[in-house]
Amino acid sequence: MTSRDARYDILFEPVRIGPVTARNRFFQVPHCNGMGHRDPSALAAMRGMKAEGGWAVIATEETEIHHSSEVAPSVEGRIWDDRDLPAHALVTDAIHAHGSLAAIELVHNGMSANNVYTRIPPMGPSHLPTTRSQYPIQSRRMDRRDIADLRRWHSQAVKRSVQAGYDLVYVYAGHNLSTLQHFLSPRYNDRTDEYGGSLENRARLLCEVLEDTLEAVDGRAGVACRIAVDELIGDRGFTRDDMVGLMEMLGEHPDLWDFMVGAWSDDSVTSRFGPEAQSEGIIRGLKQLTSKPVVGVGRFTSPDTMVRMVRQGVLDFIGAARPSIADPFLPKKIEEGRMDEIRECIGCNICVASDNTITPIRCTQNPSMGEEWRRGWHPELIRPKHGDEKVLVIGGGPAGLEAAMSAGRRGYDVVLVEASRELGGRVAREARLPGFAEWIRVLDYRRTQLERLKNVEFFFESAMPAEEILTYGFDYIAVATGATWRRDGIGYWHSRAVEIDGEMEILTPDDVMNGVRPRSGRVVIFDDDHFYMGGALAELLVKEGCSVALVTPEPEVSSWTHMTMEQHRIQGRLLNLGVEINTGRTVDRATSDGLMLRCVYTGEEQVVECDSAVFVTSRVPNEEIYLGLVGMRAAWADAGLKSVRTVGDALSPGTIAAAVWDGRRFAEDLGRAEENAPFPRDIAVV
Repeated sequence: MTSRDARYDILFEPVRIGPVTARNRFFQVPHCNGMGHRDPSALAAMRGMKAEGGWAVIATEETEIHHSSEVAPSVEGRIWDDRDLPAHALVTDAIHAHGSLAAIELVHNGMSANNVYTRIPPMGPSHLPTTRSQYPIQSRRMDRRDIADLRRWHSQAVKRSVQAGYDLVYVYAGHNLSTLQHFLSPRYNDRTDEYGGSLENRARLLCEVLEDTLEAVDGRAGVACRIAVDELIGDRGFTRDDMVGLMEMLGEHPDLWDFMVGAWSDDSVTSRFGPEAQSEGIIRGLKQLTSKPVVGVGRFTSPDTMVRMVRQGVLDFIGAARPSIADPFLPKKIEEGRMDEIRECIGCNICVASDNTITPIRCTQNPSMGEEWRRGWHPELIRPKHGDEKVLVIGGGPAGLEAAMSAGRRGYDVVLVEASRELGGRVAREARLPGFAEWIRVLDYRRTQLERLKNVEFFFESAMPAEEILTYGFDYIAVATGATWRRDGIGYWHSRAVEIDGEMEILTPDDVMNGVRPRSGRVVIFDDDHFYMGGALAELLVKEGCSVALVTPEPEVSSWTHMTMEQHRIQGRLLNLGVEINTGRTVDRATSDGLMLRCVYTGEEQVVECDSAVFVTSRVPNEEIYLGLVGMRAAWADAGLKSVRTVGDALSPGTIAAAVWDGRRFAEDLGRAEENAPFPRDIAVV
């Protein structure tokens, strides 16, 4: 084992937080996960894995304190009453087992909760619509009795938190999700009583809840305050100047400050729109206004940036949500000098999408995320091989790389063949799109690990026919040949090919990413994929001088990117670049001089002239090799071949995260008999 570089010693100093001490400066801040109160066993295993990986403090997701404020259908934490304590004890026990501190983020969502489960009218500082517009519901103005109730509910939740074993209890006023923040913000607080108007009045409830919490913990746990230091909406909201004034009033109240900026989409910007340490400029200087330790986030992946944050007095703790998801063992790898083994976050926000789709958390870089309990996967360990068998992986894209690496780690002899001259497949191509450079980390990490495995061989520019493959004596074959973007317009809207005049040039994302450019003039992109590709290609082509129009059947561009919290940024960028946007329209047919569009609401037709079109619709698995092998199944036994299966996009085109996960699944399943056991899930006991 290599030793730690002395430059990073400062990151492993213990830090006092009130009555408790964190063993180092690595702090997994609260983050949602799509499991919450529904999947307590899986949640506990995920948090425990981070403790094993060296994070000194590990926090829950936002945890509802009372049924008057719940966020169904989203699945977050709950500590409504004592019946919730056993689930929380699972979490704290898993964290404590590895010597880390357990923190809980308590929340009363107020006017950011629609309460569609309990059907109790939401409440906040003012009579206003709720901040989530999915339901036609308004929040009611809280009176003094409501405020007293809120304080009592919070204190009760604090006492339950200590009983459940938490070492640090959060008072939460951030992300535009908390009643305490809503009172702070003039955007929502129009009160004229002692809880409205001046900063001192707007901060009164936060002050009272902090004091209540300190009294309730009674020295048995630390108290943290997570707060939006600037709502990023100017004087309409809470500003950094307000934060400076607040620190003058409350700077010494909590045992720790957790600073964040704006709403969740501002705090967790994708790498496409924000660099590492993006919020540093706003947070810098606030630590000097308190003697208490400070934590903040910035998608920190560079140990050098982490050290700079501490040495320059920006932060005391290196806060992380997404980097702790991508690599739960990041602290240990820095501590042990294994820098080149860090699985760096790529900032794609597929983890965020899990929470927004109310499904267990997943990660593009870390396929074990969310599978620690369900499938017993570990981010660093994998069970050994069951026999001396050989594995062939065909294709060096994300699924093939993960399959080869994981099978190699199990101890199998692995041969990876790639038809081109480079590894990476779609990752290598997509990382060249504007703003996607950090996605190359998916390739970089796996290539580095594969080069260390003596039992894995690479062969490039190798396109073996099925007959030849059977001559090499492989026991298992993974066909990870990816998928190809369609040129015929079939996608979500069209299940049959679009009528296309032969004179119209139709390109696909594969064409553009491989260097082909529209022949001339005006280009129309038909985006029926709705994730990032259509918008990314529009940005690329317009920056290269093309006149670009984007057509989509959805009411906005790249509509699925709401799940990754970047849709508003994508559409804003395209508008600023001068891209013409046509929403609510599909391509009906392609003529020699343009596209015939059809309104998806009225059926009205509209001609858009263009010289070329790029169809971003759907993909077809590249399964020729697989089908060839299946067609020779009768010869498998004589060749010693036990199984062949498609992996990743060659099985079912999807996200890069899905391809990586399927590569891991292939390796995990090697030598495992088919089982009919029920799928692992938490079962509610009545």
